[in-house]
Amino acid sequence: MNIVTIQNGDFLVIKLQGRLDTAQSSIVEKMFLEILDHGHERIILDCEDLDYISSSGLRIFLIAQKKILGVSGTLRICNLQPNIREIFDISGFSMIFSISHDLVAALNPDL
Repeated sequence: MNIVTIQNGDFLVIKLQGRLDTAQSSIVEKMFLEILDHGHERIILDCEDLDYISSSGLRIFLIAQKKILGVSGTLRICNLQPNIREIFDISGFSMIFSISHDLVAALNPDL
């Protein structure tokens, strides 16, 4: 798992690359908590290069959503691969998260 963060306007874009599984979930959870502790409340998770997500990975997304909503922030997800989008749809996560087809749409949801 590789994680790249980029500031884009008001949003911190977090690019997740590789597999988000049990082995990586504690690392990603720690990273999310550090980002929130540094005051970032507007986050986009760019999953264009995320190849796999396990239930442990899904739990990290829920934790991030809960923490961000707790500070009246915004969490958006974009660029889900078809297999991961299917997991989000089946699990009901598509109803919980704001999901955009690409980064431009995530940055400008009213367009």
